[in-house]
Amino acid sequence: MGEIFILLAKASIAVSLGLESNFDLSKARENYPILNENRAVFVTLRESNNQLRGCIGSLIAHRELYKDIIANAKSSAFNDSRFKPLNQEEFKNINIEVSLLSKPIKVKYKSINDLKSQIKPNIDGVILELNNNRATYLPSVWEELSNFDEFFSYLCKKANLDSNCLENHPTISTYQAVKYREKK
Repeated sequence: MGEIFILLAKASIAVSLGLESNFDLSKARENYPILNENRAVFVTLRESNNQLRGCIGSLIAHRELYKDIIANAKSSAFNDSRFKPLNQEEFKNINIEVSLLSKPIKVKYKSINDLKSQIKPNIDGVILELNNNRATYLPSVWEELSNFDEFFSYLCKKANLDSNCLENHPTISTYQAVKYREKK
């Protein structure tokens, strides 16, 4: 099933670059009913050396899955503020990942140690919110930031907060993701 998500994301970017695609969206929606369900996804683009090249997504399901994949694939390729828009040459070497997210669940915790006991590294994606600032890391980020303190320090900074923002008891929610990677 994940292959159809990758093909849809790839076709969306290709068409936006002016390239041809023979992806049949109507047929895909007919054969894969999940594409018509309201679901949230992140689309991640990586260079051939596995370096991040774009990552945009939805934390909450608010549209049909196929629409979310299309929108987030295009945004990852052309609107991720950390990178220049993707060009045709780069597109040839891009690897696409689509992460299908579960519904976020708020974590009730009394202390940082309590929070630490409830977070499952490599399983939980985390949303951190404090004073109108918000950031998230997908579960796969644990592969790079495997230490709880380091993970949350960087997540706080990503939310434009001090690296020790957990001391201010931010709202924390977790979710899980099923990640599909392009096979090259």
